[in-house]
Amino acid sequence: MIRSFPASTLMAGALFLALAGNAAAQEKVELQVLSTTDLHMYLEDYDYYADHTDAGVGLVRVAPLIRAARAANPNTLLVDNGDLIQGTPMGDWVVRERGVTKDKPAHPAMAAMNLLKYDAAILGNHEFNFGLEVLHNVYATAKFPVLSGNVFKVEGGKSDQLMFKPYAILDREVVDAKGAKHKIKVGILGLLPPQIMIWDKDKLEGRVTTRDMVDMAKIHVPQMKKEGADIVIAVAHTGLTFLNREGGEENAANYLVEVPGIDALVTGHSHRVFPSREYEGLPKSDLKQGTVNGKPVVMAGYYGSHLGVITLSLETKGKGWTVTGGKGEVRPIQDRQDGRTVATDPDAEVATLLAPSHEGTLAYVRRPVGKTTGRIHSFFSFLGDSAGVELVAEAQRAYVAKALAGTPDASLPLLSAVAPFKSGGRPGPKFYTDIAAGEIAIRNVADLYVYPNQIAAVKLTGAQVKDWLEMASRALSVIDPKSTMQQPLVNTRVPAYVFDIMDGITYTIDLTQPERFDRDGKLANDQAHRIKDVMFQGKPIDDSQVFIVVTNNYRANGGGSYPGLDGTTVIYQSPDTVQSAVIDYIRAKGVIDPSTDHSFRLAPMPSNVNLLYESSPLAQELIAEQPALTYEGPGENGFARFRVDPVKIGGAK
Repeated sequence: MIRSFPASTLMAGALFLALAGNAAAQEKVELQVLSTTDLHMYLEDYDYYADHTDAGVGLVRVAPLIRAARAANPNTLLVDNGDLIQGTPMGDWVVRERGVTKDKPAHPAMAAMNLLKYDAAILGNHEFNFGLEVLHNVYATAKFPVLSGNVFKVEGGKSDQLMFKPYAILDREVVDAKGAKHKIKVGILGLLPPQIMIWDKDKLEGRVTTRDMVDMAKIHVPQMKKEGADIVIAVAHTGLTFLNREGGEENAANYLVEVPGIDALVTGHSHRVFPSREYEGLPKSDLKQGTVNGKPVVMAGYYGSHLGVITLSLETKGKGWTVTGGKGEVRPIQDRQDGRTVATDPDAEVATLLAPSHEGTLAYVRRPVGKTTGRIHSFFSFLGDSAGVELVAEAQRAYVAKALAGTPDASLPLLSAVAPFKSGGRPGPKFYTDIAAGEIAIRNVADLYVYPNQIAAVKLTGAQVKDWLEMASRALSVIDPKSTMQQPLVNTRVPAYVFDIMDGITYTIDLTQPERFDRDGKLANDQAHRIKDVMFQGKPIDDSQVFIVVTNNYRANGGGSYPGLDGTTVIYQSPDTVQSAVIDYIRAKGVIDPSTDHSFRLAPMPSNVNLLYESSPLAQELIAEQPALTYEGPGENGFARFRVDPVKIGGAK
């Protein structure tokens, strides 16, 4: 039977629905999530290596953007995505000189973040570089939750207890467009690459273990929802990838946004920017909207170059909130406007807070340790080993030779592997070592070797040494000898710290040969041999000959996935850093005469090959050192372009 209702009742019902609709419409808010990532102790806008202000870096320059964003939208959260406490000499000074103990003031990074009222922070892989005790002491003064949801304690043979809080559920009050206040619970989940067990194996093995980021997210997110989280923001120190999932990835951001219940993702680790043209063609991405798989995603560069901004549109749904839309964007601290570079001003309050640490760092890095009779630079590092690489290699070898004296290994040939860390690439045309003739200060040593790695030595066969060099050669492009098109000499997709140069032997790299190993250190082409004419003391090395190779703990324990380097071949691990060994070496010598023994050369190629080499504009001043180079003019992003003579290249000095 069809029932009829009086007109007045229908009108009242319609009015009720309209009012209810209006009420629901009022319960809409825009939640803003701000983020920093990979600050690497660039708290000040200062280049401690060059000893001058740098307006393109620093939390002190990001702070005004944070304050402006909060002023525009009070419904704001601020998070840090990790790799915070290691990087500039300030990071070394505060740990090694000032000290990080309970009786000391807060670590400058924590003090600055407390001042800026961060809501949460996660741990990155470099947080573990100084060891667990330093890590815990640094973050003990944080006035915000510190999170990591896939790092577990190892105790009594068990590893089922998380070392840190995996997530935090923040109770916040938000204001809608009409000024009405509402309660919301925001879940923040922290994750990091499980590869910390490789990169800092010597500090972590037997004490912690890690698990896959995506697998742990699938466990934590439902629990966060069960505990009342209205929305979930994953803050993961991991990059975006074009590769398919296999499990245990270092870069897993794409897979995290597919986890049900994650509403947005703050990412990093790769020192890139998302959204940007760098990620054109990334599957399921929308660079205009700043989303991947429909979820807002940001990656805010590195060293404080950008502020990440995620905006989420929220509506009430029952007793909770639901996300109805979202966008990801990044805001640079330095940009081009009307043909000139414009940067944010440094935040006065943050600068005042950091002043004591800044002054302490300056005094530390300006401390002299010796002299050099000539200029030491890394402008031509990919064309042949440089004086800076040679200096570090000699210091490493001297240190380990002393440590092994009197042991059975003392009689074995001692080689030394060093990468030209500061050699341009993604960090830009200022990212080179350049030490003038004259006094060498600690800042110059930090310029030669930028990481707090410890010295390690491995025992390898001649065949394994060759494989090491094959893997390192991935930093150089595969050149088509038949093509007349311009080809870059350097493979910019591979960072300079992968390009280990082996001192103590001589060898040739044939760039016309394909890569023998892939990025994971797996044999890709067993017929490929880019490394030729490997000689020790003027004689070809035998594949079965045994060598001691000095390197750093990162590489020795598997960092970079080099074949034969997984921690099992380590015979010596020093408590001292490579930097301290270099300082001691320079002090002992007093005066350094920069030179190289030309460990490697590039094999000449047919004259029709058109090779491009990019370097610092300052390299023009030293082009006489490289007879194979001809300056062509300015390149992209501030680099200088050089043409490489493919025939003369093998004789470059």
